[in-house]
Amino acid sequence: LSILHFNDVYEITERKKEPVGGAARFASLMKRNIYDITKQTGERPLVVFSGDCLNPSTLSCATQGRHMIEVLDTLEVDVAVFGNHEFDFGVEHAAKCIERMTSTWLLGNVIDKLTQQNLGGGMTKHIIKRNNGLKIGLLGLVEEEWLDTLATVNREDLEFQDYVERGREVAAELRADGADLVIALTHMRWPNDIRLARMVPDIDIILGGHDHEYGVKEIDECLIIKSGSDFRNLSSVDLFIRNDGCVDVKISRYDVTREVEEDPYMLKIVERYTSVLEKSLDHCIGVVNTSLDGRFKMVRSRETNLGNFVADIMASVTRADVVLINSGTFRSDGVHSCGNFRLHDLMTILPINDCVVTIVVTGKQLLEALENGVSLVPKYEGRFPQVSGVTFGFNPGAPPGSRIVRDTLMVQGNPLDPTREYTMATKAYVARGKDGYTCLSKCRILTDPDSGPLLSTVVRNH
Repeated sequence: LSILHFNDVYEITERKKEPVGGAARFASLMKRNIYDITKQTGERPLVVFSGDCLNPSTLSCATQGRHMIEVLDTLEVDVAVFGNHEFDFGVEHAAKCIERMTSTWLLGNVIDKLTQQNLGGGMTKHIIKRNNGLKIGLLGLVEEEWLDTLATVNREDLEFQDYVERGREVAAELRADGADLVIALTHMRWPNDIRLARMVPDIDIILGGHDHEYGVKEIDECLIIKSGSDFRNLSSVDLFIRNDGCVDVKISRYDVTREVEEDPYMLKIVERYTSVLEKSLDHCIGVVNTSLDGRFKMVRSRETNLGNFVADIMASVTRADVVLINSGTFRSDGVHSCGNFRLHDLMTILPINDCVVTIVVTGKQLLEALENGVSLVPKYEGRFPQVSGVTFGFNPGAPPGSRIVRDTLMVQGNPLDPTREYTMATKAYVARGKDGYTCLSKCRILTDPDSGPLLSTVVRNH
């Protein structure tokens, strides 16, 4: 069995830095692999995708991710698992987009209480019978952490089933259905994929997403593969089932560089969707005198100049005592060179329509918010805080909830007063308690979260 795997694709245009990616070059690489494998084995490879395509991206601001229907269908995706960003425009919108795709979408451990169905209409399991008689069982699993990030879904309307317990159940069902090989498509962080591999021996291989760095790990004879992001990487996985039932695996990594030719058909799709936006996005809105670091591994683990830049602008506009932004706000996952700063750069960094709001917090609530922000370090989680008006240190080795070093916590240069009220500028998303910031959901709101200025507009105006 041969499998082609990729995950977490946002921008369909290529970037300047190698590997440049881009849907057109990626499609060329994909088609070449499909052709070569089919010619070599006599059977087409299985194409699978591990979530996140409808958002966030510059184009999604205009299409709400609908352009990805045509893109994924052109890539001939067979099976996929939902990612958290599939729901950025609502559950109903996600379900409609998925219905229009030719691929089968899985999500077997989150129940929508409103419908009593799997969230988004995802299937629990799927079996594919190959021409050689091999039966492949697939299941889709996600982690609980990203349920807190869903801006359009009330967490109370969702029933989460532990991915290990659910994985055991569904994998056993697939084995009972005659599956020779069980593959889990997941959209969760490495530690959770590792736990799944250790705890569910019926799963032969995990093809994951959510993390954006390419990686392969073997845990207790179960392989976990994550294939990068943004059309920059592709994995070819060849599996051989021996007579004793053991599985031999060969993994080939492909990087989408400029040496890969663009596929003409996909290039037309890309040009059609991007031509309308190109002229306006190329407009220079300012000049920056230093590189701005928006790499996920940086902005989701420490103070960065990009985080400071945006947070300080929010402080200037709102005149709040404190600014707190969840680092999942910053979507570019790259370094932005000094020089002309174009509208395209801004929309790459801040593609999501986030409204700026001002709320009133007590010192105690501010401390709770910061504790939440650093609670999952060293995972590169989007809840990590970028701030202005407040300084603090934290110990990542301390228990979650007790990581902030209290003596370092200062607001406007003064020690935090737990009983005092402070004004905080943040995003409506955070103020509603998303990304684990539940301590802020009951705070008094000074500005309307549904009609406040967009964060990208605030930065552009600055």
